[in-house]
Amino acid sequence: MKIAIGSDHAGFLYKEKIKELLRELGHEVRDLGTDSEAPVDYPVFIRPVALAVAAGEAERGIVLGGSGNGEAIVANRVKGVRCALCWNEESARLGRQHNDANVISLGQRMMSHETALDIVRIWLDTPFEGGRHLHRIQLIDQEG
Repeated sequence: MKIAIGSDHAGFLYKEKIKELLRELGHEVRDLGTDSEAPVDYPVFIRPVALAVAAGEAERGIVLGGSGNGEAIVANRVKGVRCALCWNEESARLGRQHNDANVISLGQRMMSHETALDIVRIWLDTPFEGGRHLHRIQLIDQEG
């Protein structure tokens, strides 16, 4: 699977660990920055991940920051993106099962790196349930 990933300075260390995991699992990773812990403005690195997913250049995206909140907000401003803010395994599972989340947002300051890696694994492995949830996704994607 092609996966785009991006973070600000506060998510950089976990981004690097997640990239390693994704490559070990055989995924193609497109890193859209940042490339250090030097302070940056997160929208500059998060919006390109969301745009890559929306354009079909990546099948899924992962965005990271200190809390993950701002990153989720930026990603969800892009039409076609359904970014779930995940803080534990169940939030990742439900983000896929019920919301067909094609992007997840993680907060490096909110969890251990082991939890972050577990969240990514679950999110990758969990299918969308469809059914009653499909109509809700269609409602989300409606304009106006």
